[in-house]
Amino acid sequence: MRHGRTVLSSSFKSPSVQLGNILVLASITKTLSESGTRNLDPRSIPISEPLVLQVLAKNSLDSSKKIDFFRWCCSLRPNYKHSACTYSHIFRTVCKAGFLEEVPSLLNSMKEDQVVVASETFKLLLEAFIKSGKFDSALELLDYMEELGTSLNPKVYDSVIVALVRKNQVALALSILLKLLEANNVSITNKAIDLSLPGSFACNELLVALRKSDMRVEFKQVFDALREKKGFEFDTCGYNICIHAFGFWGDLGISLRLFKEMKEQGLVPDLHTYNSLIQVLCMVGKVKDALIVWEELKGSGHEPDQFMYRNLIQGCCKSYQIDNAIKIFSEMQYNGFVPDTVVYNSLLDGLFKARKIMEACQLFEKMVQDGVRTSSWTYNILIDGLFRNGRAEAGYTLFCDLKKKGQFVDAVTYSIVVLQLCREGHLEEALKLVEEIEGRGFVVDLVTITSLLIGFHKHGRWDWTERLMKHIRDGNLVSHVLKWKADLEASMKSRKNKRKDYTPVFPSKGDFSEIMNLIGSTISEMDTNLNSEDGCVKDEDSSMDMDQWSLSPYMDRLANQLKSDCHSSQLFSLSRSQRVQDKGVGSFDIDMVNTFLSIFLAKGKLNLACKLFEIFSDMGVNPVTYTYNSMMSSFVKKGYFNQAWGVLNEMGENVCPTDIATYNVIIQGLGKMGRADLASAVLDKLMKQGGYLDIVMYNTLINALGKAGRIVEANKLFEQMRSSGINPDVVTFNILIEVHSKAGQLKEAYNFLKMMLDSGCSPNHVTDTTLDFLGREIEKLRYQKASIMPNKDDS
Repeated sequence: MRHGRTVLSSSFKSPSVQLGNILVLASITKTLSESGTRNLDPRSIPISEPLVLQVLAKNSLDSSKKIDFFRWCCSLRPNYKHSACTYSHIFRTVCKAGFLEEVPSLLNSMKEDQVVVASETFKLLLEAFIKSGKFDSALELLDYMEELGTSLNPKVYDSVIVALVRKNQVALALSILLKLLEANNVSITNKAIDLSLPGSFACNELLVALRKSDMRVEFKQVFDALREKKGFEFDTCGYNICIHAFGFWGDLGISLRLFKEMKEQGLVPDLHTYNSLIQVLCMVGKVKDALIVWEELKGSGHEPDQFMYRNLIQGCCKSYQIDNAIKIFSEMQYNGFVPDTVVYNSLLDGLFKARKIMEACQLFEKMVQDGVRTSSWTYNILIDGLFRNGRAEAGYTLFCDLKKKGQFVDAVTYSIVVLQLCREGHLEEALKLVEEIEGRGFVVDLVTITSLLIGFHKHGRWDWTERLMKHIRDGNLVSHVLKWKADLEASMKSRKNKRKDYTPVFPSKGDFSEIMNLIGSTISEMDTNLNSEDGCVKDEDSSMDMDQWSLSPYMDRLANQLKSDCHSSQLFSLSRSQRVQDKGVGSFDIDMVNTFLSIFLAKGKLNLACKLFEIFSDMGVNPVTYTYNSMMSSFVKKGYFNQAWGVLNEMGENVCPTDIATYNVIIQGLGKMGRADLASAVLDKLMKQGGYLDIVMYNTLINALGKAGRIVEANKLFEQMRSSGINPDVVTFNILIEVHSKAGQLKEAYNFLKMMLDSGCSPNHVTDTTLDFLGREIEKLRYQKASIMPNKDDS
């Protein structure tokens, strides 16, 4: 408005002319207010840019009348054409009044007049479209700007990107940022003066949104594009975001490289940086390294916060370092931090996995006494832990009590109980629970349905599938499963039978006994690049350049010892893979492949399982760790070691991360082949590259060593198991009693039996068989001793 008056005063200098212009303006305003543009006479009105600007600036005039007047002026072509200034005014009027449907026609009119408004006006239009939720129109506007050749000023669009991200329109924000970067590339090519780039704040907001949406490809695309820009530099927050994101996706190499680059840029890592790095180390299994960094941070006077404590406790619990987890938990409380529900849940889960049932129950009582809020997930951990530790009755009692109270029971709780009932063969009760799930308003998920399907198959009750459909209100998922099963059966019948179906599916070069070659080549290049041994990094000549003021010299050494060509991704998963992930439609195929693999392999039908694997591999369904583990485990149990080696090779070629279950299968296979020496080497390799041992791994190794006659090593492993905080179970004691009995060490076998009973571990049918053998050996030994006693009558 001020701009319009300024132009007008410069055009009409005499008072009489100014008075005439005021009268014309008043007449036009009055006519527009009363009858619109139909009574306007272009011959009697001296149309000019200053006059149009004054009309558009009239607050008393309705916005719709202003738009009509603007269009009326457009109809006077070629006598009059609007300028960029008048188009900017009308666009402001349209946005303020909310008449965004008028924008496309006004843009076409502007194009005909060969006029281009400034970037600030386009920003105003973009923000108006975004606020009104018209994101497609915003994209079309961007394309229109590109067609007009408008200079995209990144600073103008920073606020637009942030607004889009916060409205959860990440794809549109990404499109705008990429267009800005492309425009910057063009300006560099044309040697333009303005080489401005998007601001760090907007880029950081977008990167966080991409990480939260798990858009890995897009995140890497933005990350690479920004790093290529010479004028753009990440700030501390940006580096923290990228370190956390790549670590979250299991790429420790890039996270450490960014940490090193950050320090080279003169940026000082803060607590958030070390929090992210510690979380990354825990996620990829390098918990020992994370604990060393934590100790150094405390020694440097940089007190950890509650997030660092939480990450360390979660990492220790997942890697079966329960004693360290409890130590950190105690220190967290001593330093004044109140553990939240997540911390307690992690500890409860870790204690149950370590077979420390009494300690877990005591921790839960402490959680309630301290007033920490319990959640459905807390009770799910309790019920599942009781089931898995042979306390099924207690778990089911707790479940019934929660149902009566009407709280802390969700679909996951029902799924856990249904799975336990299916394991015990109580299918009728499981179906009743499914009906109860629907009655309580919960959704029967794929995990529950697959548990029932496997139970039906194991007990020969495929006809009960129709009953399952009747129990489920929304039968779409069941119908998908049945259609999937029908298509599967048709596909398998159409395939030709082969002598050994698994031979072409998993071609192998070499032998399973050469396991260390594969382990050394595919499991974590980081193990060689991060030259660590037993959690300690060796000092090198590069230590001369270490930052004397660093909060964690150990982390600096980890980053400095990283080779420049290392592009390691997560090859060892701290979390054990599961049969059903239930991540929606996107994972349905691989979830069902894993389910039917479990059914076929449980029945020993290797040919059918391999056909299924081959069919869906040809269809492009990518196997996951559980798929490979299942196939390899069945081959090992049947004695097909070369085929198991082929599965492991393919797993490494597809960069599918191994987990503790993979190592269990490997140790089991080597034990059956009598290669306990190689099994020990695999164990050393596992521990060096950040792995851990769960109770199944301990039992597998003790069994392999014991049957190979290496009783001393088996006993040491048992003591290591107890000292690490894992309580032996009935399987552990059965193995120890058996191997010592067969080795003739009957006294030691009896001591393990006594230790088993003293610990409250209930024997099972395997124990009875083992004890029968032990009893016969004891009687045999007594007979031998009696037979060699000297006879008194002998001379």
